[in-house]
This record gives sequence, structure tokens and C-alpha cells, in this order.
Amino acid sequence: MEFIYYPRCSTCQKALKKLKEQHVEVTLRDIVEETPKKEELLDWMHRYQQGIKPFFNTSGKLYREMNLKDQIKTMSEEDAADLLSQNGMLIKRPLLIDDHQIVIGYKKEIYEK
Repeated sequence: MEFIYYPRCSTCQKALKKLKEQHVEVTLRDIVEETPKKEELLDWMHRYQQGIKPFFNTSGKLYREMNLKDQIKTMSEEDAADLLSQNGMLIKRPLLIDDHQIVIGYKKEIYEK
């Protein structure tokens, strides 16, 4: 299982702590140092099947600076994956990914299972 996170993010730290409490082994991946590639993001978007918006860090500074709120409404998956792969800070975090599911953001009830 892969845990993609930003080490200085308090929400990511809470999620990681919960995983450790549950004795879940994960491979850590810094979202800035090892930003997901376009192909990975496209695969996750297809598997997640809830559009592109959940993958964007809509509360982030860069998201607001780039004025993406209106742009993502008409953005294709291809364009979204391309944009997200260029800057990890645009991606909602943490991401918990395995062969069976993708969890975007910290959802305490899911992490407790």
C-alpha cells in the first residue's frame, strides 16, 4: 500500500499516525519530491470514477493563485493529470493507494478500518 503525503501537512501526519496505530504497513512517498506522474494520475482517476475535482487540493494556496476553481469544471482528465503531475502541491493529500482502492484525503472512519 502506498501513502502519498506532504510531510509538513498536519492532516497527513494524523492519517499516518492512524495507519501506524492500525499496524498498516505503507510505502511512504513525498508528494513534492516524488510527484505522481501523469500516467499514474490518469490510472487513479479512471479507477476512482468520481471525476477530477477530488484530486485537486482545492483549499491550497496554489489552487487559488492559479484560479483553478472555474477551470476544472471544463478540464479534461488528460489536462488535469498533466497539470497535477507538474506540481504535487496541487494534489489533494494524503492519497492512500493499493490494488483495490484509492482514498483521497484523510477520512478517519476509513483509516480506522
